[in-house]
Amino acid sequence: MSATDPQTLAEQCAEAMYSRDLASQKLGMKIQAVAPGKAVLTMTVTGDMIQGHGSCHGGYLFTLADSAFAFACNTYDRATVASGCTIDYMSGAKEDDQLTATAEERSRGGRTGVYDITLTNQDDRTVALFRGRSYEVSGTVRQTENKA
Repeated sequence: MSATDPQTLAEQCAEAMYSRDLASQKLGMKIQAVAPGKAVLTMTVTGDMIQGHGSCHGGYLFTLADSAFAFACNTYDRATVASGCTIDYMSGAKEDDQLTATAEERSRGGRTGVYDITLTNQDDRTVALFRGRSYEVSGTVRQTENKA
Protein backbone atom coordinates (compact mmCIF):
# COMPACT_ATOMS: atom_id res chain seq x y z
CA MET A 1 0.00 0.00 0.00
CA SER A 2 1.27 3.46 -0.82
CA ALA A 3 0.94 6.49 1.45
CA THR A 4 -1.93 7.72 -0.73
CA ASP A 5 -4.01 4.58 -0.21
CA PRO A 6 -7.21 5.68 1.63
CA GLN A 7 -6.85 3.02 4.35
CA THR A 8 -3.20 3.86 4.98
CA LEU A 9 -4.04 7.56 5.10
CA ALA A 10 -6.84 6.91 7.63
CA GLU A 11 -4.45 4.92 9.83
CA GLN A 12 -1.74 7.60 9.63
CA CYS A 13 -4.25 10.29 10.55
CA ALA A 14 -5.53 8.28 13.54
CA GLU A 15 -1.98 7.64 14.76
CA ALA A 16 -1.06 11.32 14.47
CA MET A 17 -4.22 12.49 16.23
CA TYR A 18 -4.00 9.92 19.02
CA SER A 19 -0.39 10.88 19.75
CA ARG A 20 -1.61 14.43 20.55
CA ASP A 21 -4.97 13.50 22.14
CA LEU A 22 -4.10 13.47 25.82
CA ALA A 23 -7.76 13.51 26.87
CA SER A 24 -8.57 10.24 25.10
CA GLN A 25 -5.32 8.69 26.30
CA LYS A 26 -5.88 9.68 29.95
CA LEU A 27 -9.39 8.18 29.87
CA GLY A 28 -7.95 4.89 28.61
CA MET A 29 -9.54 5.04 25.17
CA LYS A 30 -8.07 2.73 22.55
CA ILE A 31 -8.52 2.82 18.79
CA GLN A 32 -9.66 -0.65 17.71
CA ALA A 33 -10.20 0.11 14.03
CA VAL A 34 -10.16 2.99 11.61
CA ALA A 35 -11.06 3.32 7.94
CA PRO A 36 -12.06 6.24 5.72
CA GLY A 37 -15.04 7.85 7.48
CA LYS A 38 -15.11 5.22 10.24
CA ALA A 39 -13.59 4.59 13.65
CA VAL A 40 -14.08 2.18 16.53
CA LEU A 41 -12.86 3.17 20.00
CA THR A 42 -13.13 1.36 23.33
CA MET A 43 -13.00 2.49 26.95
CA THR A 44 -13.44 0.75 30.30
CA VAL A 45 -15.68 2.50 32.84
CA THR A 46 -13.61 3.14 35.96
CA GLY A 47 -14.74 3.98 39.48
CA ASP A 48 -13.75 7.62 38.93
CA MET A 49 -16.40 7.85 36.18
CA ILE A 50 -19.36 6.87 38.41
CA GLN A 51 -21.89 9.57 39.31
CA GLY A 52 -24.28 9.87 42.26
CA HIS A 53 -26.80 7.35 40.93
CA GLY A 54 -24.19 4.61 40.58
CA SER A 55 -23.77 4.66 36.80
CA CYS A 56 -21.25 6.18 34.44
CA HIS A 57 -21.55 9.96 34.20
CA GLY A 58 -23.06 10.94 30.85
CA GLY A 59 -20.16 13.29 30.18
CA TYR A 60 -17.80 10.33 29.89
CA LEU A 61 -20.15 8.59 27.48
CA PHE A 62 -20.34 11.78 25.43
CA THR A 63 -16.54 12.08 25.47
CA LEU A 64 -16.06 8.54 24.16
CA ALA A 65 -18.59 9.12 21.37
CA ASP A 66 -17.07 12.51 20.57
CA SER A 67 -13.59 11.00 20.31
CA ALA A 68 -14.82 8.28 17.93
CA PHE A 69 -16.52 11.02 15.89
CA ALA A 70 -13.27 13.01 15.77
CA PHE A 71 -11.22 10.05 14.59
CA ALA A 72 -13.79 9.14 11.92
CA CYS A 73 -14.15 12.61 10.43
CA ASN A 74 -10.39 13.23 10.37
CA THR A 75 -9.47 10.17 8.29
CA TYR A 76 -8.97 12.19 5.09
CA ASP A 77 -6.04 14.32 6.39
CA ARG A 78 -8.14 17.48 6.37
CA ALA A 79 -8.37 19.07 9.82
CA THR A 80 -12.00 18.73 10.86
CA VAL A 81 -13.84 19.81 14.01
CA ALA A 82 -17.35 19.44 15.38
CA SER A 83 -19.90 22.06 14.43
CA GLY A 84 -22.55 20.45 16.61
CA CYS A 85 -23.60 17.16 18.15
CA THR A 86 -26.38 15.49 20.08
CA ILE A 87 -26.59 12.41 22.24
CA ASP A 88 -29.44 10.21 23.42
CA TYR A 89 -28.77 7.98 26.42
CA MET A 90 -30.45 4.58 26.14
CA SER A 91 -29.20 2.73 29.22
CA GLY A 92 -26.65 3.24 31.96
CA ALA A 93 -23.11 1.94 32.04
CA LYS A 94 -21.62 0.50 35.22
CA GLU A 95 -18.12 0.31 36.63
CA ASP A 96 -15.95 -2.18 34.69
CA ASP A 97 -18.24 -2.09 31.64
CA GLN A 98 -16.30 -2.32 28.39
CA LEU A 99 -17.73 0.35 26.09
CA THR A 100 -17.35 0.46 22.32
CA ALA A 101 -18.04 3.55 20.23
CA THR A 102 -18.59 2.81 16.54
CA ALA A 103 -18.53 5.92 14.32
CA GLU A 104 -19.81 5.85 10.74
CA GLU A 105 -19.93 8.61 8.17
CA ARG A 106 -23.44 9.25 6.84
CA SER A 107 -22.65 12.14 4.49
CA ARG A 108 -19.67 14.26 3.54
CA GLY A 109 -19.56 17.06 1.01
CA GLY A 110 -17.91 20.43 0.68
CA ARG A 111 -16.60 21.23 4.15
CA THR A 112 -19.32 19.47 6.17
CA GLY A 113 -20.26 15.97 7.19
CA VAL A 114 -22.65 13.99 9.36
CA TYR A 115 -21.57 11.02 11.49
CA ASP A 116 -23.53 8.56 13.64
CA ILE A 117 -21.87 6.96 16.65
CA THR A 118 -23.34 4.01 18.54
CA LEU A 119 -22.08 3.23 22.05
CA THR A 120 -22.51 -0.34 23.21
CA ASN A 121 -21.35 -2.33 26.22
CA GLN A 122 -19.73 -5.77 26.41
CA ASP A 123 -23.17 -7.40 26.09
CA ASP A 124 -23.83 -5.48 22.84
CA ARG A 125 -26.52 -3.42 24.62
CA THR A 126 -26.88 0.08 23.18
CA VAL A 127 -25.86 2.61 25.81
CA ALA A 128 -26.15 5.80 23.73
CA LEU A 129 -26.68 7.16 20.23
CA PHE A 130 -24.66 10.23 19.16
CA ARG A 131 -24.85 12.29 15.98
CA GLY A 132 -22.07 14.70 15.09
CA ARG A 133 -21.87 17.35 12.42
CA SER A 134 -18.38 18.16 11.19
CA TYR A 135 -16.73 21.17 9.59
CA GLU A 136 -13.36 21.21 7.81
CA VAL A 137 -10.99 23.95 8.94
CA SER A 138 -7.62 24.84 7.46
CA GLY A 139 -4.68 22.51 7.85
CA THR A 140 -4.02 18.82 7.79
CA VAL A 141 -4.24 16.16 10.47
CA ARG A 142 -0.75 14.75 10.17
CA GLN A 143 0.92 18.11 10.83
CA THR A 144 1.37 19.17 14.45
CA GLU A 145 1.08 22.93 13.89
CA ASN A 146 -2.70 22.84 13.27
CA LYS A 147 -4.86 25.33 15.12
CA ALA A 148 -8.61 24.60 15.35
